Amino acid sequence: MNNEVVVESASTLQGQLQRGLGRAARRAAERRGAGEYVYDCVRRDPRWDRQCESRGLYYARLMVDLELPVGPLSDHLFDAADQDDEDGRWQGRRVGLTLDVLSDLVRLSRREAAEPLRRYAREGTHWFDALELLVQLRDPALTWDLDDLADGRCDDRELADLAFETGNPVLEMWAARKPRIAAALAEQRERRARRPVGRFRDPRDRFARAGGSAAGTGGDAGGPSDTELVELARQGDDTAVAALFELGRRRVPALLDLAEELLPQRKPRWIGAVGKAVEFYGPDALPRARVWANSPGPCSYVGLRLIANHGTRQDIPLLMDELTDAVERGDWGSAAEPVEGLGRLRAGQAVPLLKSAWLDTEYAYLRRRILTALIRTAPHTAESYAVEGLWDCEEPVRRTAVEAAPITEETRTRLQRLQHDSPESPEVRASAASRLAH
Repeated sequence: MNNEVVVESASTLQGQLQRGLGRAARRAAERRGAGEYVYDCVRRDPRWDRQCESRGLYYARLMVDLELPVGPLSDHLFDAADQDDEDGRWQGRRVGLTLDVLSDLVRLSRREAAEPLRRYAREGTHWFDALELLVQLRDPALTWDLDDLADGRCDDRELADLAFETGNPVLEMWAARKPRIAAALAEQRERRARRPVGRFRDPRDRFARAGGSAAGTGGDAGGPSDTELVELARQGDDTAVAALFELGRRRVPALLDLAEELLPQRKPRWIGAVGKAVEFYGPDALPRARVWANSPGPCSYVGLRLIANHGTRQDIPLLMDELTDAVERGDWGSAAEPVEGLGRLRAGQAVPLLKSAWLDTEYAYLRRRILTALIRTAPHTAESYAVEGLWDCEEPVRRTAVEAAPITEETRTRLQRLQHDSPESPEVRASAASRLAH
């Protein structure tokens, strides 16, 4: 089987299903061939970013609505013609979404979907992924005979991962028969009991109580001076991250120069840490941010992020240019900051571009930002997108849509389904119940 993903045009039903758009879910029942498109999406996994995008529940709901059998998904899991590579990465990408969809089908009361999961847990290359999903279903009836598998094949780290959710009835059932599993649960309970009560102490706070609170003070007695913090920040270890944050908290001017020294090194750790540290400056950093935004590389990202959060209307042309360029190149990750900034500034001229990005983006996680920007800039125009968002693949989009969609006969029915749909997130279910109550 050829598993290469070709993302079709967003003007087609297949392209919309690949993107997880709500409009495709609403219209799939009326379109010939929709079922085959759903199977193809599940088999090939068209997500732009598999680390954060969701599709499992979206495709599972479509399978329920279209009354699609699970057989083709089972055949895909055990396709002998599609061999794994040496390190298993290709196989994991090939079957990961299929396993998620089967798990969500069980949550949607399609219990026949559990059997392929159970079989794959026993026979599949990525058996632990299937076993973990079965445990997360919290149904002892589906897992009563898998304790030997868990005890015999899981190493200590894998057992610790399974035992993370204490109180899970599946694990409690297994623990009664398997001492290793019982020990893993006991260790997890003990670890939680030792956890400090109260606010988590972030290691980046280590200088916040000892250091000074104003730029140029050099810190209180017992705390490092601004100059010492700059040197610590150059070291590249955990202390360096803490020093960056303290420089930002003190709003030391030298941090902005230090950022220009560190960011060109292109180390992801520096980019994130420096970006968060300079946020302490707020609007005061805008002059430097505008220079950075027109520079190549990581300086540009940090500058755009500052402008998105603190920019003024004079920055709208820059943000428009950045969003236009990102959309034209299909660089959807780079579109996030311009979308947020234009929405915060209520830039009405951005509405056509936001509407285009909503449809075309292959990065479903971007749509929550787009919907929020549309609601702020053009509330009336945003209504149709909020309605569509009730069917979107991404939970943050659905959550935003629940709060913004106008109440009609169609949306009321959809809100009722979201309210009572057990696989849905508690936040979406609660928001749907609140909208229906008012």
